[in-house]
Amino acid sequence: MNDSLTNDAGRGHSSATLSEASGLAVALSPEIRSLWAGARLCGPAFTVQGAGGDNLALHHAVLQAPPGSVLVADLGGARFGHWGEILTVAAQHRGIVGLLIDGGVRDAAETEALGFPVFSRNNAILGTRKDFRGVFGRPVRVGGITVRSGDLVVGDVDGVVALPADDTDRILDRADARVAHENDLVKQLREGRSTLDLYDFETAGR
Repeated sequence: MNDSLTNDAGRGHSSATLSEASGLAVALSPEIRSLWAGARLCGPAFTVQGAGGDNLALHHAVLQAPPGSVLVADLGGARFGHWGEILTVAAQHRGIVGLLIDGGVRDAAETEALGFPVFSRNNAILGTRKDFRGVFGRPVRVGGITVRSGDLVVGDVDGVVALPADDTDRILDRADARVAHENDLVKQLREGRSTLDLYDFETAGR
């Protein structure tokens, strides 16, 4: 994934920082994890409603999604190999920057070698049918969170968040402030202060 896109879209913030800064229920289920170690997902969502065990919707989505977008697909958590090396190559050629899918995927080694970030509920090798063309651009439910096209999706080693498009700027500004504050706390800890002192836990417990 293009690092400049990551920095522009999410200002380089982690999923954990964005979740805490949002004050909203934006964190997906921890069962949604990266397909390969070190993957980072960041970009505006293009939503796909598919059917479990059927990946025709994903083939159509690759043609419809705008460059720079993240495919966000609801496949009902089904344990099938809905996505693999072939779709990854096709998606990269179209300028798609990642996949977030509530369902199974396969070809982990090949996808990692291509550097394409995929976050899924499971890995599975069962083949799929090609019957349902899918529904695009409507809200989908992924990892217990409703995601709409245009929402900012950020995923990393800690998990995935989906930030509402109309609230992203506020969340990113709060994340900037949170990181600055935490950097100051780290500096004070290295100077010998304690966490009990900095957070005033002793007083809070009285």
